[in-house]
Amino acid sequence: MKISQLVEVLEGKVVCGEQFLDKEVQYGFASDLMSDVLTLDSDKLVLITGLNNLQTIRTAEMADIECVIFVRNKKVLPPMIEIACEHEMVLVECRFSMFNAVARLSTAGLKPVY
Repeated sequence: MKISQLVEVLEGKVVCGEQFLDKEVQYGFASDLMSDVLTLDSDKLVLITGLNNLQTIRTAEMADIECVIFVRNKKVLPPMIEIACEHEMVLVECRFSMFNAVARLSTAGLKPVY
């Protein structure tokens, strides 16, 4: 699935990385625990989270995650955008709950990590 499709399914707002919307993602992982994210070993992964702080961006950077979806109307902060842009990440804000966002993405064909 292209990131642009993911944004469409979630009725999301792209905050950073518009030029990378044609990148492909295959797997999704939903968590607010960044320590759980660091245990993953998957390529083409999108992170779905409600944790909107620098730790989320740093964790995504370390885990080679190119797209982060922020659920529950969480707003991305300017320092997060700056770092994400440096690392060519796509950041998306979404109004849905984590459960609803994951259900929509799963229905659209995004696979779970496990």
